[in-house]
Amino acid sequence: MDYNHKSIEQKWQKFWADNQTFKTAETTDKPKYYVLDMFPYPSGAGLHVGHPLGYIASDIFSRYKRLKGFNVLHPMGYDSFGLPAEQYAIQTGQHPAITTAANIDRYREQLDNIGFSFDWSREIRTSEPEYYKWTQWIFIQLFNSWYNKETDRAELIDTLIAKFETTGSSNIKAEADDEVLSFTADQWKAFSEEEQQRELLKYRIAYLRESTVNWCAALGTVLANDEVINGLSERGGFPVEQKKMMQWSMRITAYADRLLRGLDTIDWPEPLVEMQRNWIGKSVGASVKFPVPQLDTNIEVFTTRVDTIFGVSFVVLAPEHDLVDALTTDAQRAEVDAYIDKTAKKSELDRMADTKTVSGVFTGSYAKHPITGEDVQIWIADYVLAGYGTGAVMAVPSGDQRDYVFAKHFNLPIIAISDSQNIEEAADANKEGRYINSGFINGLTYQEAVDALILKLEELKLGKAKINFRMRDAIFGRQRYWGEPVPVYFKNGLPYLIKEEELPLLLPSVDKYLPTESGEPPLGRAENWKYQDQYDYELSTMPGWAGSSWYWFRYMDPTNEKDFAAKEAVDYWKSVDLYIGGSEHATGHLLYSRFWNKFLKDLGYHNEEEPFKKLINQGMIQGRSSFIYRVLDEEGRGTNTYVSLGLKDQYNTIPLHVDVNIVYNDVLDLEKFKSSRPEYTDAVFVLEDGKYICGTEVEKMSKSKFNVVNPDDIVDQYGADTLRLYEMFLGPLEQAKPWNTNGIEGVYKFLRKVWRLFHDTEGNFHVSEEEPTKAEYKALHKIIKKAEDDIERFSFNTSVSAFMICVNELTELKCNKRAILQDLIIVLEPYAPHITEELWTLLGNDAGTISYASFPKFNPDYLVESEFAYPVSINGKMKMNLPLALDLDNKAVEEIVLANADVQRYLDGKPVKKLIFVKGKIINIVI
Repeated sequence: MDYNHKSIEQKWQKFWADNQTFKTAETTDKPKYYVLDMFPYPSGAGLHVGHPLGYIASDIFSRYKRLKGFNVLHPMGYDSFGLPAEQYAIQTGQHPAITTAANIDRYREQLDNIGFSFDWSREIRTSEPEYYKWTQWIFIQLFNSWYNKETDRAELIDTLIAKFETTGSSNIKAEADDEVLSFTADQWKAFSEEEQQRELLKYRIAYLRESTVNWCAALGTVLANDEVINGLSERGGFPVEQKKMMQWSMRITAYADRLLRGLDTIDWPEPLVEMQRNWIGKSVGASVKFPVPQLDTNIEVFTTRVDTIFGVSFVVLAPEHDLVDALTTDAQRAEVDAYIDKTAKKSELDRMADTKTVSGVFTGSYAKHPITGEDVQIWIADYVLAGYGTGAVMAVPSGDQRDYVFAKHFNLPIIAISDSQNIEEAADANKEGRYINSGFINGLTYQEAVDALILKLEELKLGKAKINFRMRDAIFGRQRYWGEPVPVYFKNGLPYLIKEEELPLLLPSVDKYLPTESGEPPLGRAENWKYQDQYDYELSTMPGWAGSSWYWFRYMDPTNEKDFAAKEAVDYWKSVDLYIGGSEHATGHLLYSRFWNKFLKDLGYHNEEEPFKKLINQGMIQGRSSFIYRVLDEEGRGTNTYVSLGLKDQYNTIPLHVDVNIVYNDVLDLEKFKSSRPEYTDAVFVLEDGKYICGTEVEKMSKSKFNVVNPDDIVDQYGADTLRLYEMFLGPLEQAKPWNTNGIEGVYKFLRKVWRLFHDTEGNFHVSEEEPTKAEYKALHKIIKKAEDDIERFSFNTSVSAFMICVNELTELKCNKRAILQDLIIVLEPYAPHITEELWTLLGNDAGTISYASFPKFNPDYLVESEFAYPVSINGKMKMNLPLALDLDNKAVEEIVLANADVQRYLDGKPVKKLIFVKGKIINIVI
């Protein structure tokens, strides 16, 4: 019986599904282990061979942990809300739910074909009402909470109201908007309901306010910063502009310090940790107010170098700053309006990245220096962002390179504040205490100057010490259809929550998935969609990251109708032990997930500060593109003649991508090529040795490059076990590597060798009950040790190589001993579950599945060498190998060697002058 991967894999995939082999329960005395893959979005294109890389790695580890006696939770579901399905709905009129369901069915089929050990009984989909009911419920908790700085955690808004009712706003230490009111308890009680709700909105963790956003008119929605590239939408390449809109936001900044501290407690890749540190961007400095007497207000700035305040010669505001309109004089109005319009077409990332262009406009107004009282000009410039800090900066040309370039460009004053002759060294020079022309801080050290200035600013009520974070509150709204409805209605222009028992708030039907003619989001098209038939619902939907910010909890208890997850289940599974996914989510999903996790902990729903203990970023599998070379005629026009790679330099040619699925070991299948398109039917080929050799190049895997490899094709031809092993064999999990089908044949041959160990030359199953030899035990225990160490280190590629060496050794030893082969397939099972399941059954095991066998225990005694094959040389020339026990002394070795018949034949009767013996190394006979 030969190895038939198709019948074997279909058999065991059906067995696992019928018997729910990988269904997990919390009632067990085994230790728990939670393995999670990053939530996939089910696109219409399905999977290519690059997508399963992380899934295969997590599956290997999950299967290994089961063999090691753990109760493993390894679930899978779909992040099924999203813009692609909505765009398709706009184009075709088909409801996104239909497209999404079809895409999920395709994904599921492909995932099943690869043999993953997912607990499908826990499958979740973020677009299902049973799931997004709880996403809406979490939003309600966020809306009903505030962040108490004294307790350093979120608390229910009722506790804040109680403080207002007893002591007013005095001594309230909260993360809140800057413009909160000051009031007594009596004044609070005298406020109308509308006034109270408006003030509470400034404290809520989920809140509504006017924000500057990335607006994409073509997509009809707000985009996150990471969805905008070079001023265009990542999807579709449409123009994006800065626009002020009323938007839901999440007060993630309240958790900035905890998010920063938590990075020291988790096992994540350092580059990813550093990305989050930089994104959070903690800065220690001071808040400084520059008075604007004509408006009876102040311009507030944040600076980390308050010691340079005497070098301030102008102030710069973001074009979107609230005071720009009031500060702009009539003479400057046209120029300012034109600049603001130009800036609106740039994304924030573009503005931050553009360090070469100098642009700005004078408002025509002046502010007062907070200490000297001198006039300083007020400018606007696009390098200042409204959402970062206060949206204003104090410019110190003698202490900051960008301010210096700006001042030189516009001929603005440059005030010396140190004795440094080099502007680029000025900041460091100031820290050394060489202040000049700097008022009362002359001669002070850096820290003395900072302390003195902050004290002075506090006396003047124009500043204070402050910690600032680069991270901003997260925009939590999208003006599109296919997302979670926000469980909010509006009364007198203020947001109110629907009741929890009224959840889920379902997506209504609409006639089109486009904004209304008046510019409202698509939900504005819903007929008679009002709360209690009178109040307008929120028309924005939640962003794509909402459903993925808590999904690991739902896997713990996916069918619970009373809670987002039962406390018992959450207490059992605690947090994710191993999380595998892409680094592209560093400052999006991973940051938001940590935020929501901490928030739910604050409210007592679980006890873990961090959601993901260990994180691995898998590398990308790149495409290996194939090229053919079209011959051009004398006028440079393409002909229908194609020349092989080695001969192309003899012709005038142009390279063309060709479908890699009709190229085998770089050789083009000519007949398939000719039948692939009508224009290729009469193609003429210039061959090398009767073959057409294609050129190759490593590129991103994409349809446009014809280098997409469908895993279904690989599974059909070679089997899922081959695909799993080969993807691991390509290289280290964390590194990018090119897909090269040329090497897959070797992995397939390896599995056939494994199969043959269990069968005789006629193909009949045959294993021996004999006691294995030392060499056979040694081969087995080497792979037990190697596989265990490699899996624990996530070094899967080296394990595959070791498996091949082990099977080669056992083949040479003609080993068919049950004691060896049974343990071998248990060690191999995480990588190749189908073939090992079949062999496990053929071995007569009644358990029905190898999945819950026990991983063999490594015995180091089998690796202790008791014998060594000594190379025997005569007069320095190697003649033979002679196995000898390692515990023999020199005399015994000499007697055995000289008595050996082969040695005597080489000596040919000549006398031995000397025998040199180096234990465990060599034997050399001198004649």
